[in-house]
Amino acid sequence: MTATTTPVDESEQLGPQPAPVSRTARLLRALVPAAAAALSGVLLYVSFPPRTLWWLALPAFAVFAWCLHGRGWKAGLGLGYLFGLGFLLPLLVWTGVEVGPVPWLALAAIEAMFVALVGAGIAAVSRLPGYPLWVAALWITGEAARARVPFSGFPWGKIAFGQADGVFLPLAALGGTPVLGFAVVLCGFGLYEIVRQALAARGTGSVRRGAAAAALLSVLVPVAGAFAARPLVSDDAEDGTATVAAIQGNVPQAGLEFNAQRRAVLDHHVRETERLADRVKAGKAKQPDFVLWPENSSDIDPFTNPDAREAIERAVKAIGAPISVGGVVESKDGKLFNEQILWDPKKGPTDTYDKRQIQPFGEYIPLRDVVGFFSSDVGMVRQDFSRGTKPGVFTMAGTKVGLATCYEAAFDWAVRDTVTHGAQLISVPSNNATFDRSEMTYQQLAMSRIRAVEHSRTVTVPVTSGVSAIIMPDGRVSRKTKWFTADSLVEEVPLRSSQTPATRSGTLPEGLIVLIAVGGLGWAVTGAVRARRAR
Repeated sequence: MTATTTPVDESEQLGPQPAPVSRTARLLRALVPAAAAALSGVLLYVSFPPRTLWWLALPAFAVFAWCLHGRGWKAGLGLGYLFGLGFLLPLLVWTGVEVGPVPWLALAAIEAMFVALVGAGIAAVSRLPGYPLWVAALWITGEAARARVPFSGFPWGKIAFGQADGVFLPLAALGGTPVLGFAVVLCGFGLYEIVRQALAARGTGSVRRGAAAAALLSVLVPVAGAFAARPLVSDDAEDGTATVAAIQGNVPQAGLEFNAQRRAVLDHHVRETERLADRVKAGKAKQPDFVLWPENSSDIDPFTNPDAREAIERAVKAIGAPISVGGVVESKDGKLFNEQILWDPKKGPTDTYDKRQIQPFGEYIPLRDVVGFFSSDVGMVRQDFSRGTKPGVFTMAGTKVGLATCYEAAFDWAVRDTVTHGAQLISVPSNNATFDRSEMTYQQLAMSRIRAVEHSRTVTVPVTSGVSAIIMPDGRVSRKTKWFTADSLVEEVPLRSSQTPATRSGTLPEGLIVLIAVGGLGWAVTGAVRARRAR
């Protein structure tokens, strides 16, 4: 007699099977992190000026950390891109004020690619011990790349530029924008790690002391470092004081068309300077030692147009002080320069500074033939500006004034080398009329506040249409104008010659942070390769 065998259900041998995941659940698993990444990017944008909600950067990075932790690099790439778009699309909307949405969307899409690559790197290092440290280094590495390529870079949106009102600001004097931004990102990811460790301890009933300590240090060290760096921030008048006047002449109308009314713009600045001279004579304003006009205050070349020269000389003689005039000048060989001209009441024009970091697609068109194939707007820039080659430091009534023209304020090197060449005060002459009443003005003003603390210098911001300002070396805005209002600011400001650690160290802090990022990535990749071989 043969024994009969009863067939056994394979599912019984394997034990209870998990319930199949529904299509809706799978969709939610994909959509929730994607939506969270995009919204955390928007939250980061909200932390930037003109709002003073600097602290929102911390929860923004904490949510982004939740999106990326433990994921693969491909997911990190996609989620990083969504975070970048959520941040940069609203931040850079001003770039399309006059030229339409295409340049704005293209710029944001390209810049978000850098954030996407950082997201992939963050996902790769997210399982390493002390993970917030590697993440913060990766983020600053991404900013360093964005500040250099393509077309000489576009640093707008550096995390440091959103922290002018924050507790981390003194770190700018310690290590510049890289160290300031590093501290903010480290603290934000550290907050997420604290929450993650707390939830894990609650679930298991035990605490991983090393991981918990690393998480706490990720938050405590940046905050403690910021307070420790506060003695570096000072507005003491080491070299005495100077009385400076910043002129905001206003423009006939906002937008690109104001360039067709170049003589009117010049006349506005002459008129406001003469008005200030009348106030000085009446004893209603203090006599300035020197006067600062904005970028493009004389788009008519005063070296080739006698009427423009006569108007400027009239203003200089009326105020009885040297003026830095923002002009558009064509050299003898036909090159066009965005130039600051030092105009003395007795000697006339004595020195010039040519803007070195010129704006792609604004002051010159890279790949003109290729871009022209896709857009006819390239014709709006009929002739490309040329770059200057030397740092700008004018000696005005005995004061050394460093010049960083408008867009240059976003670049670390363009401001730093004015100070290393002796500047006791920094001027950021700008022309924001093209961007109407957008947030661009306040974003740029915040950059100048960061530069004031970074190099411990008074920073003046004379702007054609507003907001002009005078900023103390501690980052405090002493005086400012209103939008599209002719006005002048006169202030006695401290002069300083000592250099902060940030000024002296130059690119060293950024280089060290990049090395940390490379080390973290190398560790993560090596670990992944070993794990794959062990399978």
